[in-house]
Amino acid sequence: MSEQIKVHFHPDERPFVDRASEWITRAAERHEVRLTDFLDPRQAYIVQSLVNRRDDVALRIDGGYEGAERCRAIIAPEYVYVEAEPMEMTVLSISSSDQRMSELEHGDYLGSLLGLGIKRDKIGDIHTSDAGAHVLVTADIASFLDTHLRQVHRVPVLTDLLPFTELRVTGQEWKPFTISVASMRLDGIVSDVFRLSRAKVTAPIKSGRCKVNWKVEENPSVPLAVGDVVSLQGFGRFKVLEIEGVSKKGRMRVMVGTYQ
Repeated sequence: MSEQIKVHFHPDERPFVDRASEWITRAAERHEVRLTDFLDPRQAYIVQSLVNRRDDVALRIDGGYEGAERCRAIIAPEYVYVEAEPMEMTVLSISSSDQRMSELEHGDYLGSLLGLGIKRDKIGDIHTSDAGAHVLVTADIASFLDTHLRQVHRVPVLTDLLPFTELRVTGQEWKPFTISVASMRLDGIVSDVFRLSRAKVTAPIKSGRCKVNWKVEENPSVPLAVGDVVSLQGFGRFKVLEIEGVSKKGRMRVMVGTYQ
């Protein structure tokens, strides 16, 4: 990967850029077909942008259903019909007769899966409902999870492996609330959402622990816009849903949603 291309990416992203570049080179020069694990939207964008630079590589990005956030990618020589290649994903159904099941949130399911020693990139989107959850996982870990996942946040659960025709897709739920801020600066909004002092959010932002739209953002003063998704390592993530207006004192009323 040339240095000219690398300058377009954050230093923290360059190891992934190098790996993706290697996948693409192997597809073009060694005729290899590569199926990645689940990628976040930023990683998928990087792969797409690198593939777009050449005409001898084919790419398919698929998360199991239209509109998926986390997707797997197939990178192959341009003569391969990638739409026919298997994506090797399975639906893990999690259910329980315990009434507390309806209180579980996205983070509870993800935490229990990771607690079994599973890497995050083996897990796709998680669709929660009062009845449980449907989780997209790579096929190679599906049987392990079906055997070993027996509890989610102290709630006993049962699991099953389902065909994609039975996938229950639920919309991403954000818990909305309104904050009053002087501006749309990243540090100001992050401090209000997570109820931290401005000083306590500045350091982690500058150290690369904050992402805006899945891209590391180290500038505390960068302005946010409606639709931006922000995550702060160790605290969770939120989305800017709406700018509701400006108060008489000139402060902005901003509706944000925390991820449930």
